[in-house]
Order: sequence, then structure tokens, then C-alpha cells
Amino acid sequence: MKIAFIIGTRPEIIKMSPLIDEVDKRGIDYILVHTGQHYDHEMSQQFFLDLELKEPDYNIGVGSDSHGKQTATMLKGIEEVLTSEKPDIVLVQGDTNAVLAGALAAAKLHIAVGHVEAGLRSYDKTMPEEINRMAADVCTNLFFVPTEETAINLLFEGISPKDIFITGNTVVDACYRNLKIAKKSSHIMSKLELEGNILSLTLHRAENVDDRERLENIIEALLNIEDLTIIFPVHPRTVKTLKQFGMYSKLKKAPHIKMIKPVGYLDFLILESHSKMMITDSGGIQEEAITLNVPCLTLRYNTERPETVQAGGNILVGSDTKKITKNVSQILNDHEIYRKMREAPNPYGDGKTSEKILDAILDSYNQGKLEIKPPEEIATDHSKKLLRVDEDITVAEFENKNPRYMINLVFDDNTPNYPHPNISLKGKTIIVSY
Repeated sequence: MKIAFIIGTRPEIIKMSPLIDEVDKRGIDYILVHTGQHYDHEMSQQFFLDLELKEPDYNIGVGSDSHGKQTATMLKGIEEVLTSEKPDIVLVQGDTNAVLAGALAAAKLHIAVGHVEAGLRSYDKTMPEEINRMAADVCTNLFFVPTEETAINLLFEGISPKDIFITGNTVVDACYRNLKIAKKSSHIMSKLELEGNILSLTLHRAENVDDRERLENIIEALLNIEDLTIIFPVHPRTVKTLKQFGMYSKLKKAPHIKMIKPVGYLDFLILESHSKMMITDSGGIQEEAITLNVPCLTLRYNTERPETVQAGGNILVGSDTKKITKNVSQILNDHEIYRKMREAPNPYGDGKTSEKILDAILDSYNQGKLEIKPPEEIATDHSKKLLRVDEDITVAEFENKNPRYMINLVFDDNTPNYPHPNISLKGKTIIVSY
């Protein structure tokens, strides 16, 4: 078997790193295809060296461009590689343009697609990531979802539960793996001469940094948080708008705010692990924070990581000055609130996600499920209906007894549940396809 990994951005490389390790460990043939979406030195040779990964077999070198041009260039380059290499499955991760291009290229070539971190939905189509993840899932054959909630998102979109694997999130594996590397190589704490309690901040999303009112509200909140040293690696996009809106000098003068140049992933992982709390508008950092037991405030009004909020480790605060400062104050001054956020159960698993994903891939390969063939039988109608079950029977028993039916969803009162084989159906309503 041969696996092709499509990677294009730093988060993709990070989250794929433990899965690449697992493939390496089991001696499975694979290739790394780097789209070059992040194209500076750190994103090429040095970043792979830092994470103790082999260099990519292919680098398409797409660089920065408009969504359309970037995706088209990737699509062309990935198609050429896949046509030459003929992998059995293409693995994509997350929601970038590389994911969209990789999934689409593979699907058109009748190569199976495995989507790592499938099923996430913010239900905000103004986000380009939402379009990418939804379009990629249309092309996907094996869906590796982090949680039951993300599985249910796909079930409502008509995906068969037999193609969905609830594995957890490789971010947990990656944090555990890469924190060990970071502790050996990073000197960021001594370099910045950091002592006492710190708050690590990331702020880069267009809806925050390009909107003057939102940015002013966030900056006002930061200026009012004086109980912690705020470490702020400033994204170039954010520097530009801070200067344009006349806010840069205010932050530079604030004694409790330390503005620094963007730092590498390993350095930032050390900063996160030493933080009293995080404030971010990033998606991946919401996952990393709960994995590292660091309370998180998210500068957004929605999130495709709602499990972090439901678990109690993350709070959505938008760009509301009062909401940001009030929550920071409560977390710092109420030991019980802080303890609950630190000890929030991690919804993304126990660090064995990569093993579960590869087990599922190998099982599907051995059963011949990765072969994409045209249909050989005349198509029949694909119908669905609601059934009320009064019999004392499990999902597996029901499907064995009624082989023409496949259970898609189980409703306990009004709450949808994933149809795990051992769930009792007595007194519940189900959606079946046949």
C-alpha cells in the first residue's frame, strides 16, 4: 500500500507529523507532497528538520496568491504527482486550499481520499475554510472525525456511518510529540526573560484585524489586563493594521504587553505550555490550549471547535471589550473557575488518534474498500425514513435483523446520537436508509 500526504501550511504539517511517524513506524510506503502554500525558509527545509520529519518528496511551490489561482496551481501540480505515483489513498488534513485541491484532484482520478479532521462546521460560509472543509468532504471516502459531534454533522449531510471513524484529533498526538522536541531545542522563556504569570495572545483573522471597531475593542481590553504579562507575537498583517489605525504605539508603550516578532511553532508551544491562559482567534490554538490544560478565550463569535466550549476549557468572547476583561478577571480571581477550565476533559482523545486512523485505513485497504470503481448494478432509489423502535434491541441487532436497513441517526428524545453498535434503541426514533 502507498499513502500520499498532502500538506501545505504549518498547522497541516504539525497535525500530520504523528500520523507520518506512525506510517513510518509500520514500514508503509508513503510520499509527502508539499504545496508550498507557506513558502519561506521556515516552512520548507528548516521546519521539517525542526519537527524531525523527512523533507517532502514533492514541493509544488505555489506561494501566495488569490484563492482561485492558488487552488488551480495546486490542483494541476497534485494531479501530476498522483498520476505518476498512483497511491492507494490520499490523506488531507483540515480546511486549507491544499485540502480542497488535494481532495478534488484525488477524487477526479478515482483515488480514495481520507480526510483527517473531517466534519468540522462553523456554519459560517463567509469563512473560506468552511467552504474548503465542506467541499473536501464531498470528495472524501474515509472520514476521520475528532468527536461524536463532528460525526453527527456528517450524518446530517447524508454521509454513511460506515465511512465515519471517530478517532480523536491528531492535535493531541502532535502536542505530546512536539512538546518533547520543543523542550530539547527551545530557549524562548530565557530569551524573553519571562518570569511570573504570562498570557499568550494570537490575533490575525481578517474579521478582527481589518475591522477598525473590532480591533479597537480588542486592544482596549488588552490594555486593561494588567495582572498578567501579555506575550504577543504580532503577525505582519496585524502590525500593518495596528499602525494604519494608530494603535501600534499604544501597545508598545504598555508595560505589561511584550510585542515580539512571530515565533516558530516549537517556541510557541513552550509559551503555551507556560501560559496562565490564552487569548486567540485561531482554530488550532483552541485545540492546543485544552490539550495543554490552559484556559482559553477565543476572539470569535462562532467556532468549528464547539467541543472545547462545551467541555468548559474555552469561552467565546468575540471582540466585546467588557466580555473579554470580565472573563479574564473571573478566571484569574476565582480559583474554582480557573481549576474547572484547566481540568476540562479533552474532547479530542488520548494521544492515540494516529494509531486509530492508520488501523482504519489498513482495514479498509484489506477489505478492498479503497478501490474506486464505477457501479456494476442498475441503481435503485436511495430512500430514508423515520422509525419508532419499541423493541429492546441494539443498533447492531436491529441491522442484523433488518439487513435492508442501515441506521443513520438515533434520536433520544430530541437529541441526535451517533449510531454506535451497542446503543439500545428501545423507545427511540431512528433514521434509516435503504
